[in-house]
Amino acid sequence: MSRPAKIGREGRVKEAISVFVDYAVIAIDAMAVIIIVAGTIEMFIACLRSVFFPSRTGTELRDGYLRYARWLMAGLTLQLANDIIISARAPTWDDIGRLAAIAFIRTFLNFFLERDIRETQAFEPPVAARLEAEAPPPR
Repeated sequence: MSRPAKIGREGRVKEAISVFVDYAVIAIDAMAVIIIVAGTIEMFIACLRSVFFPSRTGTELRDGYLRYARWLMAGLTLQLANDIIISARAPTWDDIGRLAAIAFIRTFLNFFLERDIRETQAFEPPVAARLEAEAPPPR
């Protein structure tokens, strides 16, 4: 007689987990969108600034691109986590393909971002020298 009660309890637990996963997927999607939109707005402002108020060194736009790539990496990481959650619940070939595509894009972007950061650090003068160069001349 206890068997039907156990099945009912398992069904309720599975339903509760399913509802939780549905809300988690929506929340993670929202976080990813917010991060990508925030990075895009920051990059747009950096582009406008570089067009209307160019700097002496011209590094602000390059630094903006590197920051934007980091924003995109964060957004893609959240999307990857989201797709893992979705495909773990009931994977279809479409889910698996999306997961593979996002993982590939994230890996590709991460590789080039890390390379760009290393190159930027190799060509950029130390912070103390840069601050000294930008300081106003002594009186």
